[in-house]
Amino acid sequence: MPGPTVIPVQGDATLPAKVDVVVIGGGIIGTSTALELAERGLKVALCEKGGIGQEQSSRNWGWVRISRRDPREVPLMAEALRIWKTLDQRVEGDTGYTRAGIMFTCATDKEYADHERWNRNLDGYQLDSRMISGSEYRRMFPGTTMDIKGALFTAEDGRAEPQRAAPLIAEAARRKGAAILTECAVRGVETSGGAISGVVTERGPIACSAVVLAGGAWSSLFSGRFGIRLPQLKVKNSVLRTKPLEGGPEPAIWSNGFAVRKRADGGYTIASGHENVVDIVPNSFRFFFDFLPALRKEWRSLNLRMGSRFFEEARVPKQWAMDEVSPFERCRVLDPEPAKELTDVALANLTKAFPVFAKAEIAQRWAGYIDVTPDAVPVISPVEAIPGFHIATGFSGHGFGIGPAAGKLMADLVTGRPPLVDPANFRFSRFSDGSKIELISGF
Repeated sequence: MPGPTVIPVQGDATLPAKVDVVVIGGGIIGTSTALELAERGLKVALCEKGGIGQEQSSRNWGWVRISRRDPREVPLMAEALRIWKTLDQRVEGDTGYTRAGIMFTCATDKEYADHERWNRNLDGYQLDSRMISGSEYRRMFPGTTMDIKGALFTAEDGRAEPQRAAPLIAEAARRKGAAILTECAVRGVETSGGAISGVVTERGPIACSAVVLAGGAWSSLFSGRFGIRLPQLKVKNSVLRTKPLEGGPEPAIWSNGFAVRKRADGGYTIASGHENVVDIVPNSFRFFFDFLPALRKEWRSLNLRMGSRFFEEARVPKQWAMDEVSPFERCRVLDPEPAKELTDVALANLTKAFPVFAKAEIAQRWAGYIDVTPDAVPVISPVEAIPGFHIATGFSGHGFGIGPAAGKLMADLVTGRPPLVDPANFRFSRFSDGSKIELISGF
């Protein structure tokens, strides 16, 4: 099943012998980190096993939102909104960023009260976010048939094009001096005196004093290769896109039955508002107790499936030698089969709410693997056990919008600058220091 068409990025032919920092992973987190570090004058090599932005960074919904985030992410996302406003000028390209607003609908009085309560997390940020009534919602969308209690409308939120953002950021990093190395999997790290001294890639070694692992759904496997336990699972999200359609909503909308956002090409990206597929795999048992609180809270929205994926992942080696082909070379791009039934239901629900979508023509479907942590909050952190090793992963479906700020925070941590925001909520050690792991938000 072919994934979305991503702006192609030609990788550099020459492998640098030595840099200051190696960034592993060419999604929006890795490219944003590389750009920040390169802009600060560091020598950077970004290593991507496949192509830039070809996995979840190009397969997500394209929402740039602060609304309905886990409150622990709000300060970082507020910084991300500021970065997005000038990102096109910075990368010298069109990411498709548009401040068009995002709407979270409320079908019941309880949902309205829950959204109203959540909105207090934005107190003091001076952002345009407010509750609206059902009648105001219908005035905003005269073509809708939805009968709802109201909605949380955050005009400050927006959208961008996932197939464009990471490649443009990567090219900007290259203009600042970073080496962009595609089809160049990192097989492992090397240490000297217990600290990072380099990496070994499929094309040879690179000496460095710091590594940032921004490997998305691959991060747990990579970390486990040298004894770092990173509790992380994959959730499959399926979407469809339509051909250009006149008369649809301008703001993005989330409801129990669908999620929709307008694309720069005039079409729409559509997905289920709350259902995802979770394949039961060996790591489901390995990390069972880590994820048990999340399972208890979110089980209604998860389609748990036992199938061929279990055996595929069981066959993936957990250890490999630096001089042999790694799992990252055997699978350059995760391209799962989309759950057609979920996207069909989402489109049907959307058509009931906005009859104009009865004219929509489906252009493409795809799926991607979201990398999730037990508390659905990312890890943006050094790893104390290996000085110089850092992890930026586990964004749990919230990574696209927050990506530019996550990259800036990661660069702060690598360089020792005062951090953009307090990084305590994103520390890797929370999974092992006895902290209570709590899933606060289901969005």
